[in-house]
Parts: sequence; structure tokens; C-alpha cells
Amino acid sequence: MNDINDHIESPFRLKVSFNKILKHYESLSNHEDEFIAAKARRVLKTAEGFPELRAGMTDPKDLVTREKEISIILQDSFSPILTKNEIKTASVPFHNLIFNASERFKSIIETAGPDFELEIKNMPEDDTYIIACTIILNFCYGYNLNFKRPFYYEIPDANGIIRYYKILYNADFTEIVPNDNAPKITQEDYDMLLDNFDNIDLWKEKFPPFSYTFKGFVISNIFDVTDDQSISNIKSSLIGSDKRNKESFMKDFHGIFQSLLGLKDIRVGFSVYNKEDDHFERVHGAGMSSFLLEEKESKKCSDALCTWSYKKLLKDKVYISISDVDRMLKKSKGKAPHINTLHHQGIKSAIFAPIANEKGLMGILEIVSSEPRVLNSINANKLVDVMPYIISAVERSKIEEENLIEAIIQQECTSIHPSVYWKFVDAARQFLKDKHYHGNEASFGKIVFDNIYPLFGQIDVKGSSDARNEATKKDLALQLNLVSKIMDAILETENLPIYEQIQFQINAFIKELTSDFKVDSEHNVTAFLKDEIESIFKFQYNKNADLRPLIDDYFSKVDDDLNVIYFYRKNYDDTIMLINKNMASLLDRKQEEAQEMYPHYFERYKTDGVEHNMYIGESITKAVSFNEVYLYNLRLWQLQVMCEMENEYYQNQHEYPLALDVTSMILVFNQPLSIRFRMDEKQFDVDGTYNARYEVVKKRVDKAFIKGTEERITQNGKMTIVYSQKEDEIEYLQYVNFLQSKNVLDEDIEIVELENLQGVTGLKAIRVNILYHKKEDKSFYTYDDLIKEVNA
Repeated sequence: MNDINDHIESPFRLKVSFNKILKHYESLSNHEDEFIAAKARRVLKTAEGFPELRAGMTDPKDLVTREKEISIILQDSFSPILTKNEIKTASVPFHNLIFNASERFKSIIETAGPDFELEIKNMPEDDTYIIACTIILNFCYGYNLNFKRPFYYEIPDANGIIRYYKILYNADFTEIVPNDNAPKITQEDYDMLLDNFDNIDLWKEKFPPFSYTFKGFVISNIFDVTDDQSISNIKSSLIGSDKRNKESFMKDFHGIFQSLLGLKDIRVGFSVYNKEDDHFERVHGAGMSSFLLEEKESKKCSDALCTWSYKKLLKDKVYISISDVDRMLKKSKGKAPHINTLHHQGIKSAIFAPIANEKGLMGILEIVSSEPRVLNSINANKLVDVMPYIISAVERSKIEEENLIEAIIQQECTSIHPSVYWKFVDAARQFLKDKHYHGNEASFGKIVFDNIYPLFGQIDVKGSSDARNEATKKDLALQLNLVSKIMDAILETENLPIYEQIQFQINAFIKELTSDFKVDSEHNVTAFLKDEIESIFKFQYNKNADLRPLIDDYFSKVDDDLNVIYFYRKNYDDTIMLINKNMASLLDRKQEEAQEMYPHYFERYKTDGVEHNMYIGESITKAVSFNEVYLYNLRLWQLQVMCEMENEYYQNQHEYPLALDVTSMILVFNQPLSIRFRMDEKQFDVDGTYNARYEVVKKRVDKAFIKGTEERITQNGKMTIVYSQKEDEIEYLQYVNFLQSKNVLDEDIEIVELENLQGVTGLKAIRVNILYHKKEDKSFYTYDDLIKEVNA
């Protein structure tokens, strides 16, 4: 580098000059104190004959050439007595050039190693240019712009630990003069710059590169602020929850504590205190570990700590330190759980600090090292300044966790649909206002939506009760036959009348399963097997070695939790569970698309199939935007999706343990109604006596028969649309015709009348065959075609 202005962009043309400090010595040369005056004259004499010291230098080689003279000029500023204590340099601003330094600064840089490059931190390149411009505004134009920011060096020590040094500049010996190419700054320019800090192009327009000469030098007074900066870093690391979830968080956290304690070989861990169970629990997060728990997820506090440590951390809420784990292991004779755990992990010294507030213990901060005595009760006191920030962060985390848990419970257990969430928020805000003014007399407002249109649909497992009864009979028959076989073997070895009576009872139950299965049959058989058979088998097992293989085989087939054979019923239960899961998942995915068309309330339930309710209307959307076209669109969407659910089920029917059939039904209700949120039941229900008719129909209609027959209104392979008004029939026939054109529904259409339900008459239904298609081709099938294909 031949010129210190090379490779930098700045409004300054830098010149290292000692003109201003030499002028200061000129005034001191006439000082009344002869010692001071003589020294000033000596400095001035040193500068004589070297005009470049006043005019300014830009070539670093000139600074080396005049090193002796510069040292003399700066002798008062760099006292030889303090040179090994003070950290001080002479340089030019915003430049890494240093031409004079104290011995301590030189030692720090030498310790950092030959590859270390000194660089000012938190100094973005564009900001550097703008800071220089603000200095010009203050120095040359008399404005008072305060853009002071703390500047730092980060320099590693002999152990590789980063230490932080704050830089304070003394600019007493500087001069700034505009060059010929410097535009004059007007008040209008100044006002414009005040509102355009980020517009680097504007600043460069008003202050072109090298348009001002900086003549002089600055003295940097540097201070080791590692402890303060470490505390600040801990604080900033803990402020944002997003930071705590990043992979680099714990690595950075280790580095911060290494700087704070001045130790390279340390690691940091955490454990959370569960007050209800008196357990320590692992913190789950990127890079998180616990040295108290080692590999365990949780541990009882009394199993993790000795009595003394338990009292110190949990009761007294003060830190404990173990400076020499091996020595404490011998002293405790292996009876201190935390010492054993640390020793097992190769840890030689440790500090455990309680994270506690006025409400009690929340967790433990764990700092460990593989070197003995480096962590102790002395340096543990350094944690006093950082614990408040850690406590604050843990408090925030606990609140965030509680909110998240509450959100999960709301979503999974008492979900409030997003479409109506605003109404609950409004009611909650009003409740808070009322509570402020009226105290405990305030009550949560009613949540009611008026004048909305309901839609109901269900896909139901056909004959689910019969299928479950059949599975139950098969399981019980299998178990009774196994029992009968073992009882025959028992009778061969010990022909007692009581065993004959038991065998008679077994045969009676087997006959009942095939000819007279009742509601209580399952309970009676299960009680008989548990209360009578089990005790006989256990007695015979201990008495007769020949029977043990048969009895072992029997109990291996019996479910441990239910105490019965659970094979056919498990197939049934698994099938219902999978049908519900897959159908609900498809419906949920499709619902996301429907909400984008127009917001509406949606809820679904899993029974022996999946039911869903939808409500649409202006009172739900809040905005004045509802039109009946959105109702018609949602009705068509519902019909399409239910056909798709039927296809999805039959395409994957072979994957279910049992090949059950499903039926689909839509209920049309063309009158708007009101729904109210029932606080006691935590769910919406229709409001008003007239509207209750809708709920009655919903609960009973799928079991209804076609009038004058014993045929159920819902049939596998058919979409059933139940309605009461002629306009509903016309509307839905249009949808059916449209879906027929799309090869979703078949050509045949039935319009049938339903038998009267309790309190409800005049219901009709449209029934139309659903067309099914395979995933791998575009062919369409009726239900009968599909079953033939499956059987083939």
C-alpha cells in the first residue's frame, strides 16, 4: 500500500499530520513552568526539518521513516510509565492503520497470533461513509448530529477465548477542510439528509469521495469490557425466542460463557424443574443438553441430588460448586447422585446455579469443565450479573410454553374455528372492559350467529353395529373353544363334577353366540372367563405340568389389558379408526380450499364414520359481503367432495383389515337459522325451538326407511340428498346433472319419499349412483361394477 487512501471509499482524503499537536506545544513553550516549557521546546525542535510532520503524510513508509520523531511528539500522550497498563493507539479514523501503540496493545495483538487481523466490529461499510459525513456536518457546518455508537475489537487471548475491547476516540488533534470538489451543504440539503439515512447515493452526492481533507490523527483509548459485553451478549441471545431455536444458539452460548469466565474448556447445560412431580426434565432444543440428567429425559430431584445439594438448590435457591469431582467422589463414597453422574461423564469441575424467581425454582443452569478446579465457588460469583437475564428468559419461555399448550389444547380438544374466532376475541375484550368497571359482576357475553345457512353431511360405515357384533362373537367363540379344549384335558386327568358343570356352561355360551346373542352376552362371557376360568387355569398350571403348554398357548392369545382374545374386534376397531382418519384428513384438506372461496364455519366429528356441519352467512364473515351464490357454491362443493370421499375409500378399501361398506348422505335445510355457543358444553348448537327441528332430523334421518318399505334411505354406492322443499329438489337436480356431465354421478336418479320421523313429516330424497374410478385409469364404474371388479 503506497497511500493510506488506497482501496477505501470515504468523503475524507486522509493525511496523518501532527500540525495541531505541534501548535499545542508552541503554546506550551512559553509556559510558566520551565520544565513543561523546556519539554515543549524539545518536541518542537524534534519536528524541525521535517515539514511532512505538519503538512501530512499519506504513504505508510513515511510513517515508518519518521517513527522516532513521532514517538517523541506523542510521548506525553503515550506515557512510558503507563505503557504496559494502558491500551492505547494512534491512528486515523475508520482505518486499520496504527502508527503508534502502547506496549500492552502490542502484547495483546502479538498474543492473538500472526494470522489475526485487527478489525473494528459493528461497523457496516455504508455506515462508515455516512458517519464520516455526519462528522463533516458537525465539524464544518456547526450542526449537532449525534451518531455516536460503541465500537469494539474482538481479540482472542492466549487460550483462544474472545475478549472484547471498547474503543473511545480522542479527536483533539484533527482538522477537516473542504476540497475544491466539495459541494456546499445548504439547510435544504441538511433537512433532506435527516430523512434519508439509508440512501447512500444521496450522501455520496452531497459528500463526494475525497471531497474533504482529514488532517491529523486520533488517539484510541481502549478498554477491556469482556465481562460487560458477555453479559450484554447473554441478554441479547436470550431476548428473541427465534434465536433460541437456532442450531448455533448453544454454540454461541458456550462461547459467551467462556469469555465471561475466561475459560476455554467449559460447556453449558440446562434442566427444567417440574414442581408438580418434583422432577428435573430435559430442555428440548437445538444443541441443548443436561449434565444432571445425562441421557435421561427426566429424573426425580431426590435421585439427582444429595440431601445437602437438594436443600441448597431447591430450598435455599443458591448455587453449588464442585471444584474437584474426583475428590468429592471419594469423600462422598459414591453416595452423592450428582457427583456420580458428573464423574460418569468425565466432568472434573462444575457449577449448578438455580434459575428461580419469587414464585420458586424454574430450572438449573449447569456449567461444567473437564478440568479440575477451574470452576469453583470464587468464579461462580460472576454469575450474579447474568442470572437476572437467564431468569427473565426462562420466565418468558414458560409463558410461551403455557400459551402453546393452551393453543394445542384448544386446537385438539376445544377447537374454535378460525371463521368465528373474531367473535370470541370481541367478547373477551368486552369481558375485560366490563371486569375493569364492574369487577366480579362481569359476565362473558353470548356468542350467537343469526341468519346463517346450515349444511350437513356424513359418510357412515354401513351396518357398523352388526359388523362389531360379528367380530365380538368370533373372538368369544374362539376363546371359548380354546377353553373347552383345555377343560377336556383337565377332565381326563381329574374328572370332578364341578369341571363338568364348567364345561356345560362353556357349551351353553357357545350355543348362545350362534343362536341368541344378546346385549349382555359379551359381558356375561367375559366375566365368566375372568372370574371362573382364569383361576382354574392358574391352579391347574401349578398342579399339572402336562397342561402347561396348553395353558401357556391360551394366555399368549389373550390380550393383557382386556383379558380377552382381541383379534376380530381389533380388526374392526382398526378399520373404523383408519376410515375415520383417512376420510377426515381428506375432508380437512378440501376444507382449506373451500375456506378460500368464502369463509364459513366448519366442524367435523368421528363416529362410525365422519359427520360434518357447515354454517355460512354474513354474521359469520363480519364483513358485508355475503351473497346466496356463495351458499349455492358451498352446496355444490359439498356434493363433489362427498363423492370424492367415496372414491377415496373404495380405491383403498383393500388396505383396510376388514372390507366394510360406507354410505353417504347430505341433509338440505333451506331456511336460515341461529347458532349459539353453549359455554357448558363448549360447542355450537342451533338456537330456538323451531330451529331444533333441524337437529332432530340430523340425528334420525340416516336410519329412516323409504315410505311403505323396509329399505333404508342410505345405501352403499348411492349419494342420498334429503330435503323438504320443492325448490331444494330443483336446485340439487341441477347439481346432479352437472356432476353427471363430469362422470362423477351415474345417469339414474330416484326421487323417494321418507317415512315420517317423530315430529317431522314431508321429507324426500334424491338418490343417485356414484361413479367410481381407479387411480391408474380414467374408466368409471358403478358400485356393482366396482364390487364385481374387486371380487374378480
